[in-house]
Amino acid sequence: MRVALLAESFLPHMNGVTGSVLHVLRHLAAEGHETLVIAPRAGEITADLHGARTELLRSVPLPSYPDVRVVFARAARLSAILREFRPDVVHLASPFVLGWQGLAAADALRVPAVAVYQTDVAAYAEKYGMPQASALVGRHVARLHRRATLTLAPSSASERQLELLGVDRLRRWGRGVDSERFAPHRRDELWRARVAPGETIVGYVGRLAPEKQVEDLAALGGIPGTRLVVVGDGPARPALERSLPGAHFTGHLGGTDLARTLASFDVFVHPGESETFGQTIQEALASGVPVVATGTGGPVDLVRSSVDGWLYRPGDLRDLRARVTDLAGDDGKRRAFAAAARESVRERTWDALCRRLVEHYQEARTLRPIDDALLLRGATRPAAPAALAGAPRGWSRYVALGDSLTEGLCDASRMPSGQYRGWADRLAQLLAHAGTDRPPFRYANLAVRSRRIRHLLDDQLPHALALRPDLVSVFMGANDLVGRGADPRRLAGELETAVRALRDAGADVLLVTPFLPRRRAAMIFARRFAAFASELRRVSDATGAILLDLEALPAIGDLDLWAEDKVHLRSRGHRYLAYRAAEALGVPDAEALGELDAALHADDDPTMPGSWLGRDALPWVWRRLRGRTAGDGRTAKHTDYVLIPRRGDVRDTAPTT
Repeated sequence: MRVALLAESFLPHMNGVTGSVLHVLRHLAAEGHETLVIAPRAGEITADLHGARTELLRSVPLPSYPDVRVVFARAARLSAILREFRPDVVHLASPFVLGWQGLAAADALRVPAVAVYQTDVAAYAEKYGMPQASALVGRHVARLHRRATLTLAPSSASERQLELLGVDRLRRWGRGVDSERFAPHRRDELWRARVAPGETIVGYVGRLAPEKQVEDLAALGGIPGTRLVVVGDGPARPALERSLPGAHFTGHLGGTDLARTLASFDVFVHPGESETFGQTIQEALASGVPVVATGTGGPVDLVRSSVDGWLYRPGDLRDLRARVTDLAGDDGKRRAFAAAARESVRERTWDALCRRLVEHYQEARTLRPIDDALLLRGATRPAAPAALAGAPRGWSRYVALGDSLTEGLCDASRMPSGQYRGWADRLAQLLAHAGTDRPPFRYANLAVRSRRIRHLLDDQLPHALALRPDLVSVFMGANDLVGRGADPRRLAGELETAVRALRDAGADVLLVTPFLPRRRAAMIFARRFAAFASELRRVSDATGAILLDLEALPAIGDLDLWAEDKVHLRSRGHRYLAYRAAEALGVPDAEALGELDAALHADDDPTMPGSWLGRDALPWVWRRLRGRTAGDGRTAKHTDYVLIPRRGDVRDTAPTT
């Protein structure tokens, strides 16, 4: 793969953005990928770039912070650079000015762009005395990340922040830590004796700039037996040296010097409230140093309060002082917290994080051509399903609405002759097994083959409301869309009526977009299906329904998921759909379970007797000529609730009210 990385900040200025780019370059080189770095020119670079090509552009220093440089490059210039490199994906590291132009260049070349959110620029604007610019900056950040193919957020707090700005396609991608470099054995007693003989060292590492709120550390003055050590440099250093007269300032440290100093702390303190992640916190934990950090932003995901450190109330400097005093005065607690700190980062290696990054690149490469095709037709882009936070939500009464796909037609895997399972039956079992300490799980399936949206409104919806479910799946519209003169917008409006009625009744709704097999004959309906899916995205946003957007999962069109009748899913396809729905609903480890299920049942799709023409095509034509459908005279297979045993429950499945 060829990856172009555009970095708003780069060497020789070392910060979180630069550090993560260097780790990514190392990993990509080790895996055989080719890389190009486009970044501001700010001075001589002596570090190993692991074979990456560089295009360093003329930049100007930020007046209030000269170490930060800004590139004003035209999109045409960036397009020429990218066109010559021919990237498979563009990685935007903490994009803002250069990143926006790079995004425009990527769009011009139709190359997927992965935007990595690393800096809360809006919060920084406020800290630098420009509150009037904060809203403007927030709108720019929202536009940029909504335009990117995929956005990677480092923490739950930054995900929520971006969601509030209307950014979609969010994925979690944190930061790795070099646990060999940052380790407890780096502790240097000679350094400690020189800097703070016989004292407990409370330390901070980071930029000395307004957004880091280092001035809050003045609240730690006078704690008996402690010495404050401040590692780092920046525009706020002169003012901080005046406001923290008892502190020891080391200036900027890197490499082994930084690792030794960090491991020599007894307590690490981090007061900044605008951190999207908090890499120095993670490095302190790896060094076996307990952490006291503000209870907001990135630190919330890193520090386990009362296990490996403390989270204090944001802005409450008395609480900050109390938490530091607690650790400084208790050697036993510090040792216990230190052991837990080191253990907490054991699996957070850069190699693991970068392997995940390459997976995100691949997802973006899949999504980009889908986006381009939809935008040409005036439709909105699909959002690949992301699991609910936490979850599942404790559902115990699930009702499935739909047509033959939800009925389960052609999924005869391990079923008596003439009976079918289907993705909804499989999903019900996954939801039941996901919760063991909850009420009995009840499931009804009101779907009937050949049904259309009008049947859902007239028959299935009233029946579903009478069952008082807390979760309803709505998967309907394909039969309408293949009809003559179908109007996707009108049909979606009718379906929205059902979704709103269910939401008003207190039910969560899983809304599923219809899809087509990847066959040339099916493509005559592609425009309608895309327009309908686009409308369902609007319906989901307007109603709070959980959307399973299958246009973002092109594998659903693979012919090996489709039955021999060419219009329904085979068992393999129903398994795929069930596990994608489970992921969207937050079932733990749904992807891994799906892979295991597929491996165990790879050969359980029975062959259908007869030829396609005689078995499927001619009976369908005959029904159409007579004005009939395959569902005439049929009733749903589960018109009332059946009990689905939860894990550890030995009761048989049985009808219940």
